[in-house]
Amino acid sequence: MTAQASNNAPMVQFLTPEGEFSVSKGLEAYGKYLNALTEDDYLKFYRDMARMRRFDVEAHALQRQGQLGLWIPAIGQEAAQIGSGYGVGRNDHIFPTYREHGVAITHDVEMMSILKMLRGVNHGGWNPEETRFHLYAIVLGTQTVHATGYAMGVAFDGKVGTGNKDEDLAVITYVGDGATAEGEVSESLLFAATNNSPIVFFCQNNQWAISSPTESQTKVPLYLRGSGFGVPGIRIDGNDVLASYAVTAKHMDDAREGSGPFFIEALTYRIGAHTSSDDPTKYRDQEQVDYWTTRDPLARFEKFLRRQGVGDAYFAEVEQSGEDLATEIREATFALKEPPFENMFNHVYSEPHPRIDEQLEWLKRYEASFEEGN
Repeated sequence: MTAQASNNAPMVQFLTPEGEFSVSKGLEAYGKYLNALTEDDYLKFYRDMARMRRFDVEAHALQRQGQLGLWIPAIGQEAAQIGSGYGVGRNDHIFPTYREHGVAITHDVEMMSILKMLRGVNHGGWNPEETRFHLYAIVLGTQTVHATGYAMGVAFDGKVGTGNKDEDLAVITYVGDGATAEGEVSESLLFAATNNSPIVFFCQNNQWAISSPTESQTKVPLYLRGSGFGVPGIRIDGNDVLASYAVTAKHMDDAREGSGPFFIEALTYRIGAHTSSDDPTKYRDQEQVDYWTTRDPLARFEKFLRRQGVGDAYFAEVEQSGEDLATEIREATFALKEPPFENMFNHVYSEPHPRIDEQLEWLKRYEASFEEGN
């Protein structure tokens, strides 16, 4: 399936695959967000997209070498994630699925925390209250329920539409095309609409729900999925980092100011496998992969930057930075120790609990019995 064949829906795009920039008539409300960007912002977008990809490639190699239990690739989706991530305000809260490595980068989540989680060292080593980036959701659609509830609470607490930029906040949740078929997503759209909650649903339509193509899941464009519940939506070119940034930024601002929920469908493509346990050659044609590879979001933005006069030295620096990152995470992964068994008892309850304490003490005695036997 190609972008042209995808329901022929209108789509917000600022950068063509050739890197040519323009703001079409009717998109001025989004264009103003781009007018505020500087060259430093452009360079940051590209650097983090490249960083995300190099991290992804190295993590996949580590999984193949037995260092990770699983890896969830996001190659091809860098523009959707980095652009959107930077469109989220510094007060806002983010509820991801399990593939939002790039969004994590934009909100200062330590990248090794993601690898530790997929190694089984922890269940997510970052603090959601500090990063505002909540923990990965493995069960499809559950994060949308959590996000909607959080957004409802934000509204109940009066932190929407006050005009106080230091206090007002909104919520964004990420979802894949396949998860939009889950009941939790429909329930979330309903509750968000009826409560006028300050939330943006960001759907990365990478066109494959594991092995099921989007056209087998829906007869209408996904950005219309929320309309029956009263949640308006829009489709963007998910391989255009500027579109991803501007549209996310505008609708997060709108939600923060009290306009209610919104749904963004970012049309992109998963170049790699669904996870490291998947073989996509079993269910999709190479011709389709080749089509989307020519629309690589990094290559597109590089063409744009070169049109702005950015030279070889910058791209060489970014490439070297990526290699340094790969070395760093490889060494750190091989150096990981097994977590202490006490960790499994931490955070079961918010307060100390006698039953948990009792179980911990039993396990300590059990472990010690092996040492005594020796």
